[in-house]
Amino acid sequence: MKIEIENVLPSEIEKRSFEMITEELEAEGILLPDETAPVIKRCIHTSADFDYARNLVFSDAAVERAMEAIRGGASIVTDTQMGRSGINKKRLEAYGGKVYCFMSDEDVAEDAKKNGTTRAVASMEKACTLDEKLIFAIGNAPTALIRLYELIQEGKIRPELVIGVPVGFVNVVQSKELILTLQDTPYIVARGRKGGSNIAACICNALLYMMGI
Repeated sequence: MKIEIENVLPSEIEKRSFEMITEELEAEGILLPDETAPVIKRCIHTSADFDYARNLVFSDAAVERAMEAIRGGASIVTDTQMGRSGINKKRLEAYGGKVYCFMSDEDVAEDAKKNGTTRAVASMEKACTLDEKLIFAIGNAPTALIRLYELIQEGKIRPELVIGVPVGFVNVVQSKELILTLQDTPYIVARGRKGGSNIAACICNALLYMMGI
């Protein structure tokens, strides 16, 4: 059997990958809305999983509102250091924003132990002390997403966007479904069990790349 290898320049690999993604989506008869297509395609590019064309849910004008928040200096809070490291901080900083992850902070560990919760829960509570616009990118801990939902309902925080894409089994689906019930909070949610810190980061990057800096 002869295996055909595409001759693609290193500088063209990403471009060719996105072309292939578009071709496969079109072959399946899947037409993505212009507003959300760059986000969905980047998730597929990151994971090689075409299910993201079907399971990503966007609230009304979520992409537009997120980009407006970033232009206004919004920062991003993640639930893992992996997610934090994957976000293009240079692009975000060009608009005045930062990327935070509090999971390794001593005070977060102490609060979690004292209250019998997870560090993810305590890190969401710490985020409430930040006096700035915030986007939350949750790719690992459903407990973080559940506590964030509660904090929103309690009026303790008003995120500019919630990216809810934790991966796994226990309370993962339920945590995402809670976010989908929010009426006044923009969200991007990967319904079901799939997601991950890499997906959370790539959604943030897709938004940043759409903005053109």
